[in-house]
Amino acid sequence: MATKTTEAPTTLAASHEVAAGAAQFLTPVVLDLEALVVNGKQAHWHVRGGSFIGIHELLDTVVSDAQGFADTAAERVVALGLPLDARLATVAAKSTLPALSDGFQPWETTVAQVVGLIDAALVTVRAAVTGLDDIDLSSQDVAIEIERGLTKDRWLLQAHIAA
Repeated sequence: MATKTTEAPTTLAASHEVAAGAAQFLTPVVLDLEALVVNGKQAHWHVRGGSFIGIHELLDTVVSDAQGFADTAAERVVALGLPLDARLATVAAKSTLPALSDGFQPWETTVAQVVGLIDAALVTVRAAVTGLDDIDLSSQDVAIEIERGLTKDRWLLQAHIAA
């Protein structure tokens, strides 16, 4: 009996056009999410007031989720065969997130600012969802998963300041 070797067919590999298209939309997502990680941790350390512990702990969740989402999007680009630049200087130069106030902040201000950061990231993520529709459905699925998660984290924060 002859031994049969199995090789992965090369036709299943993503084309350069698909990889470039996915990177075009997912790279800005990664950059904004990495900025959300850094700014979310900054907010976490500096929140003050009566709702301190709840917001402090919730911000850890937001940061952890954002880091996981960034990793998922970055790994999708790399899995398609392209590098991704999310070094600190690149994130600082290209992120679309608004600035976060420095120093200690009341919990209401902190929540409002972090919700603003998430809203800005959601604009980028939703652009990726729309843009990837005709390029790569698997990459679009990554963006949809991120959109769902960010929307949930936004809701959990927004509930603290909703009237």
